[in-house]
Amino acid sequence: MSNPWQISSRLRVAVLRAFGAEIGPGVTFRPRTRVKFPWKLHIGAGCWIGEGVWFHNQDDVYIGANAVVSQECFITTGSHRARSDMGLITSPVYIDDGAWVTSRCMVLGGAHIGQSAVVEPLTVVRGDIPPNAVYGRVPGPSVIRERFRGNDVL
Repeated sequence: MSNPWQISSRLRVAVLRAFGAEIGPGVTFRPRTRVKFPWKLHIGAGCWIGEGVWFHNQDDVYIGANAVVSQECFITTGSHRARSDMGLITSPVYIDDGAWVTSRCMVLGGAHIGQSAVVEPLTVVRGDIPPNAVYGRVPGPSVIRERFRGNDVL
């Protein structure tokens, strides 16, 4: 069951800033967001962070201006070596200006989502997604098409 008392976005942003997060003006944080290390979170102006987003940020997460991370996304910057020692490996995540990570995506350390790119729901992102791409998981994670063509919006 969700908490019926919704804490305001402004209060969430203020608390994150108090713990070292860099958050630009006009950012909206919906309820149930989780941030492991606020001082490793950098969000540009005008962003939307959806309900239930989890920043498991053992390394830095950089989100450009006017980007959207939709509900239930998991952004993680850490993993473990595949050897018996299970040593921690971290790598930052970059989500550029105007990008949209749609619902229930998983963004892994080292990912770079280009400007104005869209990631389709339920997609695992690793590596680079070019600017203006629509990236999805069918038939496998790949660029499906360009998001914008000239002045047209797809």
